[in-house]
This record gives sequence, C-alpha cells and structure tokens, in this order.
Amino acid sequence: MKYLVTGGNGYLGRGVIQELINRGDTVIATDIKFREKKLENVVYLEKDIFKCENLYQEFGQPDVLIHLAWRDGFRHNSPAHMEDLSQHYKFITEMYESGIRHIVVLGSMHEVGYHEGALDENTPTKPLSLYGVAKNALRESLQIYFKDKDVVFQWIRGFYIVKNTEEGCSIFSKIVQEEHKGTATFPFTTGKNKYDFMDYSEFCEKLVMIARQEKYKGCINCCSGVPMSLSERVESFIRENHFNIKLNYGVFPDREYDSPAIWGDNTIIKLIGEENVEENC
Repeated sequence: MKYLVTGGNGYLGRGVIQELINRGDTVIATDIKFREKKLENVVYLEKDIFKCENLYQEFGQPDVLIHLAWRDGFRHNSPAHMEDLSQHYKFITEMYESGIRHIVVLGSMHEVGYHEGALDENTPTKPLSLYGVAKNALRESLQIYFKDKDVVFQWIRGFYIVKNTEEGCSIFSKIVQEEHKGTATFPFTTGKNKYDFMDYSEFCEKLVMIARQEKYKGCINCCSGVPMSLSERVESFIRENHFNIKLNYGVFPDREYDSPAIWGDNTIIKLIGEENVEENC
C-alpha cells in the first residue's frame, strides 16, 4: 500500500512514517520543509498542502491519506487553529474528489472539552479551547461530507503522548529541556488531574494499525484506557530517564478547562489490535 503522510516532518509524522516503513509500506511524506531525508522507500515532497492543485496526481496517487499536518498543536488558543480550519477541510475533501478513498485524520481528546470519566467515540463534545473547537468542527464537517460517500474515513482521537525529546511544548519536552540545562527544579501544577497517557512509539504503532485496516471506521480512540495522575506519570518519566530534576508542586494552577479525571474508552482499539494479531499468526 502507498500512504501519503502530511506533516511528515512533525513530531508525530516522523514516527508514523518509520512505523509504516517497518511494516513494508511505501510512503509519500509531505511538509513545507524537511530537516533530513534519509529513509528508504520514502518519497519526500516539500509542499504547502494548502496551495497545491491536482492533489491526487501531485502527491503520487496514494492509496491512503494520513493527515497529521496541524499548525501550533501545542498552543491551544493560537489563532492559527481557526485561520487554518477551512483550509484543512478543503484539502481533505479535494483529496477525496480527486480520487483517494481511504482518509485518516488525527483528532484530539480536546474536542470533547470538560468531561469527567471515560469517554467513548460518541461522547458529546463541547470544546473549551480554539484547538479543540477547530478539531471538533473539522471532524463534524467531514462526517457530514462523507456520510453518503464511498470512502473509509477514520478520525483518530489522540490523548496524551509521552516521549523523551526536547522537541515540542509538551510537559515532557519541557522537562527534558530543563534537565539538559541542569535546572534543579521544575515549576508544576498540583499534578492531581488524571489523564490517558501513551508512549510515543506505541501511539505511532496503533495509529498505523488503525490506518492499515478498513473494518473500523469513524471516530476511534487511540488511547491506553487507563487513567493516571499527571504527577505519577511525570515522576515516572523522570525516573525512567534517570533525570535529576525535581518537581516544584503548586507553582501553577491547573487549567480551568482540564477535568479532574478524563481518559479514553479503548474498546475499539483493543478489537483492532486483537484482530491484527490474529491476521499475523
């Protein structure tokens, strides 16, 4: 199969591309700029996806689109989310109209907004940040557009991803940055809120696993299904990487749009995983 991955130079893009290559797939990776182009079986295209014409042909007639491109993903109230919303919709629908019939788009648990407890794929949404509003609006508009069309449409709802890297603006990236500077303490919240965490490599593996099958469509939670307090996961992260930095609790207030405990119902992703194992036996 031939996969087109947008945002191929991004935080998740590189991991998803590597996972596809590990499985023997052909990959077309596109982004505005690539820092390096080193993987075999990858065609690198430096393009602005919002300014391309004849999309299906220009991107090598892929079998599957995995749309990860998104500006300012870590800045939840950046104006870019609303500025780019219609452009994402236009790009994805034009990819369908030009010939592609399997479309995978990365979503976010921030579409849901304030919710306490497990959330499944049908949990009502009321986002509380511009990032959540834009992702939710894109999902709902695409669901309407694809409703009666011959297409496999999968919206992968991501939760919290853990990786030892300085890249990005996640809490884990910031801790890595400060550890490498030799900073003794890290200003923190109370850390009591519980979330759904998944290691980077596992997230990329599960995202690709979803994209390589067509039985399960629509919104799919890509999650662990296990609630864990932020303090517990961050303290564990510090130990796992043998860092010396210590958390300074209570310096920052918890964000008003974060619930005391929110995690994903992982029923569908577990079924996909079980069937994937059976097929490979």
